[in-house]
Amino acid sequence: MDDNDIVIVDAVRTPVGRFRGSLAGVRADHLGALVLNALLERTGVSADQVSDVVFGCVTQIGEQSANIARTALLSAGWPSSVPGMTIDRKCGSGEAAVHVAVGAIASGAARIVVAGGAENMSRVPMGSNRDLHGEAFGWQALERYELTSQGEASERLVDKWALTREALDAFALQSHSRAAAAADAGYFVNEIVPVSVADYCEKSYDGDQGVFGKDETIRRDTSVEKLATLKTSFRLEGGRVTAGNSSQISDGAAALMLMKAETAKALGLKARAKIRAMVTVGADPTLMLTGPIAATRLLLAQTGLTVSDIDLFEINEAFASVPLAWLQEIGAPADRLNVNGGAIALGHPLGASGARIMTSLLNELERRNARFGLQAICCAGGLGTATLLERCD
Repeated sequence: MDDNDIVIVDAVRTPVGRFRGSLAGVRADHLGALVLNALLERTGVSADQVSDVVFGCVTQIGEQSANIARTALLSAGWPSSVPGMTIDRKCGSGEAAVHVAVGAIASGAARIVVAGGAENMSRVPMGSNRDLHGEAFGWQALERYELTSQGEASERLVDKWALTREALDAFALQSHSRAAAAADAGYFVNEIVPVSVADYCEKSYDGDQGVFGKDETIRRDTSVEKLATLKTSFRLEGGRVTAGNSSQISDGAAALMLMKAETAKALGLKARAKIRAMVTVGADPTLMLTGPIAATRLLLAQTGLTVSDIDLFEINEAFASVPLAWLQEIGAPADRLNVNGGAIALGHPLGASGARIMTSLLNELERRNARFGLQAICCAGGLGTATLLERCD
């Protein structure tokens, strides 16, 4: 490993709360504060050593409107001299935060950066900032492209790749089964920081205020038969996409600490993985959700690696049609994809998801003693983010 390699020294996340579930009483910036302080406790790094905090957050309105990276670090009791920046690359925001951190460290503009994301979709509903002061898309864009909702875009993927309702539901069931098996085996324990709801919730919250320590989004009792009974969500006639084969609205936060390898060595910290490569691409905005395909191809081309070189793949399960279309195009082995489940089972707290996925991927690479892990996320507007991790020995 080269001294200038950008490495992850630690990564943590909250358990993911279901919609209006155990984390409904906790603001997103308070969840962010929890993971920020957990990183300090685990690494021994002091807050005043951190050059910047970069968080992803998608619905930046109300409680999430005031630069959540900054409000999270202030809530955590960090020195006011530590800056914070919040970015919005839609579902790829948490991953893009890592990309920003890598660039800052590589350029010499920062020494240690904490990157991640936070989103509480129970408290700040998805899309609640849309069309507040005019429509999201202007006439110039609409004259050039047939822009639509993500739900309709997911149906267009089903059409283009000839996916069946049965295939979507089977993939959803697999996500829950894999996540349940991983949780039961304790695979998520090292990455999860339990939330003492009483210590972080709003004063007026009258729900359960115990300690929340496990993802509550996994549906252990689901089945193909139950999934088949669900009505379609976006195309009422002839649709195939349902709530059951789509990602879950949910709440959570995640964060990673990054620095150069030489900095980790100087601080006596173990480099757990290095950021081998990262890309962001634009894709067809009318299909919207094909970004992971283009991002994967570009990442492999840039590194000179092939699909067979990659030990683990994580493709965000915004909808089951996204990873299923990706599998057809990339040709990766299905048994290396989302091995511990994905957003269908583990939830999709928008701005936090990229960091949550990277945290889980890092831990699974270590558990398997594997080398390369590739993650990619589709983003609204026809974008794709991707990152290649290489585990450090």
